[in-house]
Amino acid sequence: MRRFFPVHIPLACALLGMLIVMPGAAQESDETGAPAGTQPSSHAQAGGIIARVGDQPITLNQIDIMLNSSAMIGMTIPPPGNPERNRFRLALLDKIISANLLYLDALDKGVDQNPVYQHDLGRYAESTLVTMYRQKVLIGDLPVSDEEIMTYYDRHINTRETPFTKDVGTAIEASLRNRKYQARLADLRERLREGIQVVIDEAQLDPAQDMSRDDAAVVARVGQSAITWSEFRPVLATPVEPGSVEGRVAVLDDDIDRRIMLQKAQAAGLEDDPRYQAKLNEHRKVHLITMYRGLLTEQLEPTPDEIRAYFEKHRDRITIPGARKIQMVVMTAKEDAERVRQQIESGEITIYEAARDYSIDPNAQKTLGEMGWVERGTGFPELDALTFSLSLDAIGGPVESPAGWHLVKVLEIREPVFTDISQADTWRKTRRMMLEERMNEYTVNLRKDRYKVEVYNEVLNRLIQEVVGEPPTQPAAQPEQS
Repeated sequence: MRRFFPVHIPLACALLGMLIVMPGAAQESDETGAPAGTQPSSHAQAGGIIARVGDQPITLNQIDIMLNSSAMIGMTIPPPGNPERNRFRLALLDKIISANLLYLDALDKGVDQNPVYQHDLGRYAESTLVTMYRQKVLIGDLPVSDEEIMTYYDRHINTRETPFTKDVGTAIEASLRNRKYQARLADLRERLREGIQVVIDEAQLDPAQDMSRDDAAVVARVGQSAITWSEFRPVLATPVEPGSVEGRVAVLDDDIDRRIMLQKAQAAGLEDDPRYQAKLNEHRKVHLITMYRGLLTEQLEPTPDEIRAYFEKHRDRITIPGARKIQMVVMTAKEDAERVRQQIESGEITIYEAARDYSIDPNAQKTLGEMGWVERGTGFPELDALTFSLSLDAIGGPVESPAGWHLVKVLEIREPVFTDISQADTWRKTRRMMLEERMNEYTVNLRKDRYKVEVYNEVLNRLIQEVVGEPPTQPAAQPEQS
């Protein structure tokens, strides 16, 4: 039986196919992108539905959130108005479609009932509630008044060299707010535990007694509740376990604070907070997709023989050939080229001057002979052989090609990589390419055979033109229904 979660947040993806969900509000919408029962405003159209995968809508807002996120993590995104930006949108749309296909497939196969998934979801829900309670209730808003800012400026900064400006005021405000935050953190535990009796039995935390300690042994009492050794022991499973009683007391104190904040957050009704629900729904979907991708990867894992065969078949795609960054002087006669080489080697002229003054290359006046990177096998055979026989900074030639007689200097060398399947890096790259192809094939089959996919190219083009103010996309295919 299908189990659908109420997901009201956009799905986005980052590098290497890992998918993340960007938070955001959503409403019931019709296929024009307008909220049901309303006239389609410009704002509503900006988040309009441009595709569906089963019952999962995809909006233009999701695409543009991904574009902005990609720019933040260092990917080069074409600027607004550039047609390439629309092709980028189509590529991102394809990734969101694939993610939603995996999501629906995971639901159908009951992966959401996996005990590990349920445990992870529960831990995330608790952690989110604790964080919200700490920020919203214990710490709260930290206002900084104009009077506080000016008082700080007059006492600590006021000089001719640093006149008061808007930027100075903003920096002072941030500093004062951070001080208030640290002050509240200092007495957070005292305020949190007010009226609650907390007793820690340090004798039950002695590492020397771990092997003989009963699971039911009480390590602490919080009000009327007891924390047993079996409950606390998993909390100690940290990368660096404290090996002393004092270290364990510190960990237990933090865990007690977490338990109290969780109870108070639930009592305060934070589970009904829309921001909490959005975060939980976001994590529910993305974590299910991530887990399912991991399970599929195990099923699609190639054998060693398959990896070797794939490398041999696709060697040209995997291997990165060696390259040389070169500088070149091209002349009409061999004798002239030999004479210029002697002048360069004797120090009479530089190769830059030789290229500028003697090269017949029409671009030499601008480039001074610098040709950039060239790969083995991409030039005339004799010239290629000379270029890749030279050591760094060496000058070779003259050698003849149909263009004339060449002198060549190697400025930089890039050695070939991924050339041998016995190398660990080559093996990993080949395996990754195989898995990506198999995963793509799996999602293509889901699209063909299992779930209906609709892409509304007309809506996408209209929204881009009317709302974003950019040229329309050129659809990769007609609006697809499968």
